[in-house]
Amino acid sequence: MIETPIHLLLLLLLPPLLLGVINKTKALAAGRIGAPWLQPYYDLIKLMRKGLVVSTTTTWVFFAGPAITLSTVILAGLLIPLGPFNAPIAFTGDLILFAYLFGLARFFTTAAALDTGSAFEGMGAAREVTFACLSEPALFFALLVLAKKSGSLTLTNMLHGPVAVFPSPAAAPLVLVAIGLFIVLLAETCRIPVDDPNTHLELTMIHEVMVLDHSGPLLGVIQYASALKLFVLSAVLLHLLAPFRTGSAWLDWPLFVGEILALAIVIGILESIMARLQMKRVPYLLTGALLLCGSGFILLVR
Repeated sequence: MIETPIHLLLLLLLPPLLLGVINKTKALAAGRIGAPWLQPYYDLIKLMRKGLVVSTTTTWVFFAGPAITLSTVILAGLLIPLGPFNAPIAFTGDLILFAYLFGLARFFTTAAALDTGSAFEGMGAAREVTFACLSEPALFFALLVLAKKSGSLTLTNMLHGPVAVFPSPAAAPLVLVAIGLFIVLLAETCRIPVDDPNTHLELTMIHEVMVLDHSGPLLGVIQYASALKLFVLSAVLLHLLAPFRTGSAWLDWPLFVGEILALAIVIGILESIMARLQMKRVPYLLTGALLLCGSGFILLVR
């Protein structure tokens, strides 16, 4: 009974810490002290206390975008298991809902950007949906691999499969899927090398340009939803990279927290040693992720 409250607490409270760990790792790699680990929490509180500046050209879509995005990402987080524990919500075929929840969030984010009437934000929205045409199929192929090997269409059973029922011959497809999912994670959460969350250059902005007109609490909701998305996709990837369990619930929860923070450190190191790709190179990277996940599926059905 205590698993669900802990799941909710981690889902709602831990995501901003991942951003703090990434930023701190990048600062240390650059020889700087950097902002405190908890700085993302302070930023969110500051944004929630500010007022709103809203363009007169916007409609209800502008306000609905951040709210629906946050709601869909939270629901997606309730569909996935954290570590060896079961998800609070599970049913046959929930993998389809999981994938399309992110699609719904993307739709309303881009719709809110277009609602401002800004050609600049429209450019970012066009880039976002263009890259999604490659990242979403990669995610579906990864889920199909897990469904095929686990023999289940429930996310909890699928993600517990690598440690529970998957035989050793499944290692090759899982490695391909893990690499592809890691690229999808970087793309969906707007991290380097696909996007740089700290950039403000017109030729390189993707996600940030779509939220330029949002301010105060609306911007805070968007940033919190982005951190939640990073947490959810990282939790999915950990089932392939580090599906470890101790057999004790009181040890498995700290183990999961340690693993997801370690993944945040890896992302921070990656962003410290490489630059953002040129815009024309990003489709090649996402195509590579699609081919990796697709190849993993072909290895299973051949």
